Amino acid sequence: MRLSKEILATLGVVCLTSGMAFASAPTGDVQAYAHPTLFSTQGHSLLTGNTDSVTTGAKIFKPCGAKTIADKANVVIGREAKKSLADMKSAMDTSRAASYDVRSAILRSELAWQIVTGLGFSQEAANKYTDLADTYWAKSEIDKALAADVMIGYPDNTFKPDQAITKAEVFATFAKLMVVSHGDETPVYNGQEVKYIPNWAIGCTNEVIASGILEALPEQDKIVSAEYLTREQVAYMISAMKAKFHIDTTNGAEGCATAYTPTQVTIKLSERLSARTSNVGDTFTAKTTESATVEGITFPAGSTVKGVVTGVARPGVKNPGYIEVSFKEISNDGLKACFPTYATSGSVDVKKNPNIIARLLSAPVEFVGRTAGVSGRTVSTVGNVVSNGTEEIVDNLGDAVSDTFCLHPLKGLKSIGSGVIAVGKGTTNIVKTATTGVFGVCYELVDELKYIIVPSTTNDSALNPDEVITIQF
Repeated sequence: MRLSKEILATLGVVCLTSGMAFASAPTGDVQAYAHPTLFSTQGHSLLTGNTDSVTTGAKIFKPCGAKTIADKANVVIGREAKKSLADMKSAMDTSRAASYDVRSAILRSELAWQIVTGLGFSQEAANKYTDLADTYWAKSEIDKALAADVMIGYPDNTFKPDQAITKAEVFATFAKLMVVSHGDETPVYNGQEVKYIPNWAIGCTNEVIASGILEALPEQDKIVSAEYLTREQVAYMISAMKAKFHIDTTNGAEGCATAYTPTQVTIKLSERLSARTSNVGDTFTAKTTESATVEGITFPAGSTVKGVVTGVARPGVKNPGYIEVSFKEISNDGLKACFPTYATSGSVDVKKNPNIIARLLSAPVEFVGRTAGVSGRTVSTVGNVVSNGTEEIVDNLGDAVSDTFCLHPLKGLKSIGSGVIAVGKGTTNIVKTATTGVFGVCYELVDELKYIIVPSTTNDSALNPDEVITIQF
């Protein structure tokens, strides 16, 4: 069962970071802060997943009763579409890329590029079209689209690669790729009749509407009113089709995208996962509350689910934090199956608070550990600043002596000036580091007290024991 979108169960809204220490200044100097939240710098870089490369996990924001990602922007589709648009721009020649606008009408060559690269067509054949030079930026992709019979040229033996392709033609191309039941009535989308659809494209348009992929597109009003779709909209269409359909090009491009029945798994957590304390790579277990079928195997309620933390942004000052998790496998009585890479949706049923005894016992321990981290970074960073500063100052003094006795007194004075500047920079960095260290300890104390007294304030960025998460693959 192929998965569709991005696995999730992640929560958050509290602020960024609590600790690590190195942030680059514009000059290239290393500025180390014991508690980066004070200066709004990125902290915990060793613990925070790179959101550009994370392939599992989308954020569920729990505060204000919003416990599901339903009706929220599709994180996965948007991410892939934006990457595709950036890749297409980088594939273009310099002059073409300079005028590239994702909200302009998509060209015929660009549609070929999006489909071929998005769906992974590989078969390429020579074409008869006279306006496709071997040096044309999308020549290979157009040849592959032609070989797959996804697109065709014109009777005069031209392909017209730089001509905008109409919305109706785009729908006809996508309809050729998908297998979706549809009617032949006048196309209606979101209660409005779709404009610029000729009679020959009515069935194609209805098939695309029935597929549901248009729901992920930006500028929804223009789907109805505009004659052309934008580059951005088509990129979203490709990404949405990959998210909602099983793609198999083994037997060619026509009908390669088929709908499939999603798998739903309901999981009750066995432990607390918090943006305050969890680290990327931490593993956890949970139990299913209902039977679920994964990879053709039916697992009863009570089956064990294993997962891993894939992203963490620490709560901090006025910046949202979150924890991002991925469910990896399910097992029961010797049977085991891996979950698909992506999930279509996820939701959390209730917001629970750890009991007062658990909070009272865990908070002091966590405070000691986090304070030790801040204090250690403060001391080591000050030591590093002093060591580097001493080396720089002595080097400048040495240069001053050398330059002076080589009868270049002005250069000697310049070296002395550089040494004075180094003293100032070092002093500033030491003060900043010490300030962030003191701030960090105070912040951690307040954070732990808040966790004990008002746990709901940290619950927005945590998954708690016995919370039930529903994931649909």
